[in-house]
Amino acid sequence: MGVPSFLWWSVPPLLCLLLNLAELCNGGITSSFVRKVEKTIDMPLHSDVFRAPPHYNAPQQVHITQGDHVGKAVIVSWVTMNGPGSDTVVYWSENSKQKNKAKGMVTTYKFHNYTSGYIHHCTIMNLKFNTKYYYEVGIGRTARTFWFITPPQVGPDVPYTFGLMGDLGQSYDSNTTLTHYELNPTKGKAVLFVGDLSYADNYDYNNVRWDTWGRFVERIAAYQPWIWTAGNHEIDFAPELGETQPFKPYTHRYPVPYKASKSSSPLWYSIKRASAYIIVLSSYSAYGKYTPQNTWLEEELPKVNRRETPWLIVLMHSPWYNSYNYHFMEGETMRVMYEPWFVKYKVDVVFAGHVHAYERSERVSNIAYNIINGNCHPVSDQSAPVYITIGDGGNLEGLTASMTEPQPKYSAFREASFGHAIFDIKNRTHAYYSWHRNQDGYAVQADSLWFYNRFWHPVDDSTSAR
Repeated sequence: MGVPSFLWWSVPPLLCLLLNLAELCNGGITSSFVRKVEKTIDMPLHSDVFRAPPHYNAPQQVHITQGDHVGKAVIVSWVTMNGPGSDTVVYWSENSKQKNKAKGMVTTYKFHNYTSGYIHHCTIMNLKFNTKYYYEVGIGRTARTFWFITPPQVGPDVPYTFGLMGDLGQSYDSNTTLTHYELNPTKGKAVLFVGDLSYADNYDYNNVRWDTWGRFVERIAAYQPWIWTAGNHEIDFAPELGETQPFKPYTHRYPVPYKASKSSSPLWYSIKRASAYIIVLSSYSAYGKYTPQNTWLEEELPKVNRRETPWLIVLMHSPWYNSYNYHFMEGETMRVMYEPWFVKYKVDVVFAGHVHAYERSERVSNIAYNIINGNCHPVSDQSAPVYITIGDGGNLEGLTASMTEPQPKYSAFREASFGHAIFDIKNRTHAYYSWHRNQDGYAVQADSLWFYNRFWHPVDDSTSAR
């Protein structure tokens, strides 16, 4: 069930265009669904979803992420606005009366004329796998209780379900996306988030919008871990305001267990979770040869044991394969650097954001081109990942509707809609993926694919092979 060769113009663009234009036609599917043209509107600051919890100095913006490399630790984060309050998390397993305590740390930061609240981070260690835990932050009248479920022990046939979102923001459409994810009958157990959180930089760097966003996502992020990826809206580099430290609000608010994977930066790291090995990369940090990110990734990929974690997933923000006119080819230099490694190590799927629309590729690679041989087009490659762009969370910048024409053959499906996705791992060989558009207040499954694992079951799973 082979897939015919795919052709795409690359560098030099004019030469490739002339050589291959005739063969670019007859690409994949451009969805027939056309979303009503309407402006994306931010929710007002007095909206219920932004409301602070009652009582003086009550913990707010509660969220969790994985706290180690294998899933036996959780980082609990929260903010108190009026004072440091308690830095301790009280936690206990569902079937135990014994309560334990973990002591955290508190930090603050200043950004231009804004001073943050007291940002708490506490890592709870040595948890049991596949166990429900309750945890409490705050003291006295301000105490608030939440819960989470740790993942199963890492293993090759461990089923696990991930939700996927990106470029969320805090509009009415953002709220619809979160609601649809909450109500999806295939319940996600952790969120893989591909970057662009609060869009505070779009409000003249008003960091109050980091606080409102933290309260907005708490309804999910306090109960299941979000695996964070930094996007361009997390850079917050504003020398005109005296702010020259990139990613300052993001790194203060959203810690990750980067040291567990021997990374030197929280912007790139890896975790294991159930049967998946997840690598997070930074599109907006240096990634050329000899840079820390490049060196780390070169050493990290050989460590992945596909007999232990069959599913190799990569998260980044800027997509490598994108047939929309928005952010077209912005990921090209990173693709040139890292795509040969992705093919060599048989990455199953790459999720990206940045483009405010949805697109799924066929399994293709473009690694033969060497600037003089003319092989400047993607070809079918069953060792290559599927590339999925899911930067359609709902932010105020609105949808990306302008597509390149004709649709290139590497593009299997594309649609300009907001939505979320589910990656449901069944075992070492099969995972079911589905993307759900926001349509007239309902979540509609608009795209789906059975993934066949590249290591254990590397048969052709491309759309055109069906």
